[in-house]
Amino acid sequence: MAVRDVLRYPHPALKTVAEPAQLDGSEDTERAARDLLDTMRSFGHCVGLAATQLGDLTRIVVVDVSEHPKAKTSHGLLLLANPRVVAEDGTKVAREGCLSIPHLTANVRRATQVTIEEDAIELTDAGLTTKDLRIDTDGFEARCLLHEIDHLDGILFLDRVDSLTRDVFPRKNYS
Repeated sequence: MAVRDVLRYPHPALKTVAEPAQLDGSEDTERAARDLLDTMRSFGHCVGLAATQLGDLTRIVVVDVSEHPKAKTSHGLLLLANPRVVAEDGTKVAREGCLSIPHLTANVRRATQVTIEEDAIELTDAGLTTKDLRIDTDGFEARCLLHEIDHLDGILFLDRVDSLTRDVFPRKNYS
């Protein structure tokens, strides 16, 4: 539908907890999902985006790590409504960045294996349909899903660093 501007910190929507996505044929939900896809695809390096980053305070995220070299596990394009983490295991510190804080990266500790339950959204010319989905994933895909779900809860990756002085870095590459 539209490529939209990504909100940048300190925009208040980025620190706001999103409302559950309405899956009863809501035109707002369909528009938000299509805008998320279009906006993510407009960035060649983007692997995930949350509706809150576009100012839509609804629980929808899109993640696709299938083309990323760090991804050992990939479920392809995931357009998810109301995702929730139901299990986590292991931890690892790794570097993260975010379109909403484009000039910084940081070392963030996250679970290495997760199970997510959600409503998978499928967009067609006829509209939006959903189905219940459970995803077991690990590594980079798990990290990306957790990062995007954090956005829905008003949590930014900088909120998860151990030390703002030791673990936050200026971004060296903007491509």
